[in-house]
Amino acid sequence: MTDTPLSDEARHAVKMAKKKAARDRMMEKKEGEKGLIIVHTGAGKGKSSSGFGMILRCIAHEMPCAVVQFIKGAWDTGERRLIEGRFSDLCQFHAMGEGFTWETQDRARDIAMARKGWEKARDLIRDPEIRMVLLDEINIALRYDYLDIAEVVAFLETEKPPMTHVVLTGRNAKEELIGVADLVTEMTMVKHPFRSGIKGQPGVEF
Repeated sequence: MTDTPLSDEARHAVKMAKKKAARDRMMEKKEGEKGLIIVHTGAGKGKSSSGFGMILRCIAHEMPCAVVQFIKGAWDTGERRLIEGRFSDLCQFHAMGEGFTWETQDRARDIAMARKGWEKARDLIRDPEIRMVLLDEINIALRYDYLDIAEVVAFLETEKPPMTHVVLTGRNAKEELIGVADLVTEMTMVKHPFRSGIKGQPGVEF
């Protein structure tokens, strides 16, 4: 007697059932939780956007969180308006930069602002009540040596509370930071409208 061939729907159901069983077995072994060091880097768009997406998740879960914005802190961004206007009770927002280095053209001032931002970041990270701290564009400050990468890495390794998440964004993340991170995502640019003469637009870029 010949077996009746399975329909496409039945074959799909069998395949998904096997995947679910394998996934369930894998998840049974995942029990640990910890505060993560998360790095978003790369030339593609989406690094800060992803970081702010995590901040909004924290807000939705009523988890106290904070943002320290390096370099582009002078910008009037949508995320800053939203957080300061509606969620300041759950999320602190500290805009510490004055623009990209080619705009300020004052290295000493850029270094001073980066140091001030890092001091604020350390205070926030040390606070055990704060569950996530986003250090937006800190990788730019590290790239230009406005901050000492060894100091930043040592602090994250030795002083970050065990359950605090720290998200660090910006292109050209240094290898030392990647080495200490738990999660690293590199955004790859495939196409960008700026190269076609389209300027940054509200709701997309800021």
